[in-house]
Amino acid sequence: MDEIIRDPLWKNIRVDPVALQLVDTPVFQRLRYVRQLGLAYYVYPGASHTRFEHALGTYQLARRTLAMFDELGYTRELGRAECVTARCAALLHDIGHYPFSHALEEIGAMHHEEVARPLITKGEIADLLRGALGDDAPERIMALVRGQSDSPLQGLISGSLDLDKIEYLKRDAFMCGVNYGDIDVDRLLNSLTLMRDPERGTLGVGVSEKGLSALESLLFAKYQMYRNVYWHHAVRSATAMYKRLVDGALRAGSLTAETLAGFTDEGLLHELSSRAPSPLLAALRERRLYKRVFECPAAELPADVGEWIAEDRVLVLSTEDRIAAEMGLRPGELLLDYPVKTKMLGLDMPVRRRDGSVRRLTEAGWEGAINLPKLSEELYGTARWLRVFAVRRVPISREAVIRLASLPAAEVRARLDAGTALLS
Repeated sequence: MDEIIRDPLWKNIRVDPVALQLVDTPVFQRLRYVRQLGLAYYVYPGASHTRFEHALGTYQLARRTLAMFDELGYTRELGRAECVTARCAALLHDIGHYPFSHALEEIGAMHHEEVARPLITKGEIADLLRGALGDDAPERIMALVRGQSDSPLQGLISGSLDLDKIEYLKRDAFMCGVNYGDIDVDRLLNSLTLMRDPERGTLGVGVSEKGLSALESLLFAKYQMYRNVYWHHAVRSATAMYKRLVDGALRAGSLTAETLAGFTDEGLLHELSSRAPSPLLAALRERRLYKRVFECPAAELPADVGEWIAEDRVLVLSTEDRIAAEMGLRPGELLLDYPVKTKMLGLDMPVRRRDGSVRRLTEAGWEGAINLPKLSEELYGTARWLRVFAVRRVPISREAVIRLASLPAAEVRARLDAGTALLS
């Protein structure tokens, strides 16, 4: 018999017996103490919701979508086991998340979906899944989570219009008290359908043409949330401080990469307090965030400029400390920040046209229609900013920072090795 969990966003979430057993495992319960939006609560106090709530919400959307598919007769070809497997994958998709959201992946930690592999394929969760859905259930669910499954329902778990995106945009906006993520969920879900891809001949999740306007709303919502919440300057300052803290503890041997995913948010900060106390940690705990001393949107930078700041963590650490010394600051008192590049809207899905034909919508877009891929890139360039944060306001040359960011990583490394000033 299903249990009902009350949720502020989706109201009643019906949880089937298998899902309830998964929720009650210690691995899943840890998600109660891992915030969905990391350090965004420093800016939006209501952003204290967790991966636990988000996972339940994604499961709810999966149940809702599959019930609709069942009414339309789509699931007869799939079978009940395929649908239950997809629901479990929706529930477990974030099981491997690190404390404070995605920040640790930016310092080179293993992607949270790979962290999830042993949690899903071994131990209590794996035993539950095998008992309920068959011996290969953990591997099938892991493939769905990684976007590597040949299941027709793969698109619901990982794809251009997966339920995870719909859920987190809606929940994050709701909990932050903003309306940027107010997407038309009903329209989006009712636009989803199962169809056979005309090029590949495979059955999969697609969208009806009438849902493209709702897809546009998803793009705008995602852009607004990145610009105003996820990449808000104060959120990025706190995130840069947190990354420097954990990175330093890892390099000093105070923490090990293998244990990171087992911590809760507060558990990790407590561990840092006992093993690696520092003024930076105290400042983060007391919300004495570093100040912006430079910022520039990606739209004003040439293509690929500064990508080494997002990708080469070792080089960034050395560069930060060299610039800090040039500014009269101590190591760790100046931080570079350029969020890891991500697609604002990756498109690759079949669309059923109004005349019944099926056409694939990709990043090439459609002639005679809104060019979503091009629009996505343009919006992305105004949401992503290159910034320099410092413990106090110091004068820094805008031209010098842009000139440094424009250098190839090899040349920056050569200047560091030669002891050449970086902002001269």
